[in-house]
Amino acid sequence: MQEKEHVLSILEKLKVSLKDKEYISIKSLSNHFVHHCTIDQDPDIISLAVIIYSLSKLIERNNFHKYRGWDNFYEKYINAFDEMIIFLKKDDINNFRKNVEDIRNLIQGLTGRLKDYINDVFRKAKINKASRIYEHGISMEKTAKILGVTMWELSEYSGNTGISDVNLSITLPINQRIKMAKDIFK
Repeated sequence: MQEKEHVLSILEKLKVSLKDKEYISIKSLSNHFVHHCTIDQDPDIISLAVIIYSLSKLIERNNFHKYRGWDNFYEKYINAFDEMIIFLKKDDINNFRKNVEDIRNLIQGLTGRLKDYINDVFRKAKINKASRIYEHGISMEKTAKILGVTMWELSEYSGNTGISDVNLSITLPINQRIKMAKDIFK
């Protein structure tokens, strides 16, 4: 895993934000992983971005607290992030990766409406993070494949956010380009 120190730094900040339930800070920290994802395309880091973003949405909405099993689920989440930090500090990448997988599987231990609700939040978080990675220049097909969403879902979401409307071929008018070139070569 490249940029281990950067990942560790983000996880340390996340730990504090999780304890204080600062969903805005948590959401921001998930965005820090997006840049990392576009460079390395490490599936574990991509999963972390989705997991962290999902958690920020769960905390923000605040209606999940009433469901049975939530407190236990949240505590396991926090403990899993603590373990990730320990594994990274020890350069134990295999257990770090296993821990990321364990977090993804926490949902499977839930039952009833809480499981359905959290699955829905995770699905939407995958699509959101896919659009952010796509926005950074990774192809739509590759991004959809990495995050396990359909190209249809990604294109529909990206179309609604305006990402696809950015015209990268817009240039200065010819007279302004000539003036700029003359100024440079004076």
